[in-house]
Amino acid sequence: MILPPHLGIRDGLLTIGGLDCVSLADRFGTPLYVTDQDRIVDLFHAYKAALTSRYTRVKVLYAAKANGNLAILTALSREGAGADVFSSGELSLALAAGISPDRLLFNGSSKSRADLALAVEKDVPVSVDSLDELFQLDEVAGRLGKTARIAFRVNPALDVPTHPKIATGLATSKFGIAHHLIPGAYREALGCTHIRPCGIHCHIGSQILDLEPFRKATEVMMRIAADLVAMGIDLEFIDLGGGLGIPYRHGTETAPTPEEYAAVVVPVFTQAVEALGITPELWIEPGRSLVADSTVLLTRVNSVKKAHKNFVNVDAGFNLLVRPAMYDSYHEVVAARGADRVPEETYTITGPICESGDILASDRRLPVIRAGDLIAVLDTGAYGFAMSSQYNSRPRCAEVIIHRGTPALMRRAETIEDITGTMRSPPWQS
Repeated sequence: MILPPHLGIRDGLLTIGGLDCVSLADRFGTPLYVTDQDRIVDLFHAYKAALTSRYTRVKVLYAAKANGNLAILTALSREGAGADVFSSGELSLALAAGISPDRLLFNGSSKSRADLALAVEKDVPVSVDSLDELFQLDEVAGRLGKTARIAFRVNPALDVPTHPKIATGLATSKFGIAHHLIPGAYREALGCTHIRPCGIHCHIGSQILDLEPFRKATEVMMRIAADLVAMGIDLEFIDLGGGLGIPYRHGTETAPTPEEYAAVVVPVFTQAVEALGITPELWIEPGRSLVADSTVLLTRVNSVKKAHKNFVNVDAGFNLLVRPAMYDSYHEVVAARGADRVPEETYTITGPICESGDILASDRRLPVIRAGDLIAVLDTGAYGFAMSSQYNSRPRCAEVIIHRGTPALMRRAETIEDITGTMRSPPWQS
């Protein structure tokens, strides 16, 4: 197995950010998410350098849905990142992290009037997903005595090589406005009293390992940009979205680097804007590719059971990592103690949830595993804790972040009181 640079093996122990996972689990308990902040920051700078070496007017907006912990948002904010936010909650967290409104985009296909009002109040541009939403936003902005800055989200009708549930640019997707209807949408926006079109936006999906869909999406966006410029729209930014994947299967899978992504996408963009005589900002929205491999989920073995398979029953399940159950996704697993030992048995790693689908990893070759051992599930920084739940009334686990070799909590473990704290007894049970 090929490990990314922030992971390693020292004296048989798996390490992250230079610290051994066994000691971290002993100190903070399990289950436990552990994130290397420096890995995230390094990847952000790799994106920024790859893009700005080809076009200077660039903003990198972190897709906050991937992992919305305030510590991660703050770390990226301090490096100059913006954020693509998908809810009022994500917007509030991004502002709390110090990200200025001009580095935010409020995205989403089903925003409430309260969502729209918050964006207008905070001067955050909105990616508008329908004409109905446009007219509601015009009304909300008028009531607040302000003008809303908008982009329309384009559905480019592109098939992409990824899981159907995370392909967002298909013609059948719930996201965006069909590309051939976009000029008409901007004409409607120009007729609104409290709307100022200032950009254009698309996003084609997630966990994409082929660069060709990004090139095609950029071509679609630049053709539309030409139509908008001809209409007199002043494009301040063109947002190409995110979606670059990571190699979850270490050693057998590869993913394009930020440099390779920029080499394919930016020339299409620059050639088009030069021909149009405009200099909009280029925005992109990496999420998974910034944070996924920064994090491991440490989980303790409760028991080992020999049945039709060798089951390793651990204390983390799909309440903490739903991706394998939801998408049949693959995550590498490593024995945190004895990480350099030769695999001897085939195991299926299962969680404590009362569902047959609570399987984190199937049929993996590992050293002999016993109760009390520690398993590390790799590449869990994106859509791990962010999609977690309290199913079976299981409090969610702690999250630890490491910076320059120092670990600290970035979220304490929940208690049963956190679960019951919002519950109320109806009057007939008093």
